Amino acid sequence: MADFETVRAADVPSEGALLDVREDYEFAEGHAPGALHIPVDQIPARFEAELDPDEDYYVICRTGGRAVQITAWLTSQGYSAVFVGDGMGGWLEAGRPMESSTGDAPQVR
Repeated sequence: MADFETVRAADVPSEGALLDVREDYEFAEGHAPGALHIPVDQIPARFEAELDPDEDYYVICRTGGRAVQITAWLTSQGYSAVFVGDGMGGWLEAGRPMESSTGDAPQVR
């Protein structure tokens, strides 16, 4: 049994702190406005400097595999992390706001 909460993308509060752990190119193609982006392999080196231990983070990736690992890891480090189980695919399907850094329409691949 997981020691953290799981929510669907549609249920992430609009004021929730979203932590996107996808690769740079994935994030650039489409992400939630205001999301904090730290690729999964950079989390161990950057989390103490960039994450507030008093904040609740909603951790998201494309489909959930990376985000579930980071949610479990952050929780084990004493951080409050919520797993977004349906990922950015669910975010897109729910009609949540998205933007792109590429100049093209936002997408999830």
